[in-house]
Amino acid sequence: MLTREVFWFVVIGVASTVAQALLYWVLRHWSPPVLANFVSLLVVTVLNTEANRRLTFRGSVVRVLQAHLAAGGLFVLAYLVTSGAVLLFRHYRPTASPAAETLVLVPSFALVTVVRFTVLRMVVFRHRHR
Repeated sequence: MLTREVFWFVVIGVASTVAQALLYWVLRHWSPPVLANFVSLLVVTVLNTEANRRLTFRGSVVRVLQAHLAAGGLFVLAYLVTSGAVLLFRHYRPTASPAAETLVLVPSFALVTVVRFTVLRMVVFRHRHR
C-alpha cells in the first residue's frame, strides 16, 4: 500500500512542481511575484489534491469537499513559505529575472508538496476503507 502511495506521490509531486514553476514563470511576466505565486499555487493545490485523492489515496472514505478544505489550510502555509522565499530572493536580487525567481521557488514548491503529502496521508486520509 505505502509503495503505491509513494509512487503516485512522486509522480504527482513532480508534475505539480513542474506545473507550478511553469505557471509562475508565465504569470510573472505581467504580474508581481506574490500574485503570480498565489495564482499558480492555488491552481496547482486544487489539481494536486484531487490527483492525490483519486490516485494516491484511492479507496478513501474522505469526501471531496473535506479533502479540499484540508488542502486549503495547507495552501495558507504553502503560500507563506513560497512567498517568503521569493520575496527574500527579490530583496537580495531586486533585478532578478522571472526565470531566476522560478529557480529559487522550485525547492520551495517541492518542500510544500512533501508537506502536503505528509499531512494528507497522516491527517486527512488516515482512515481508509475499500
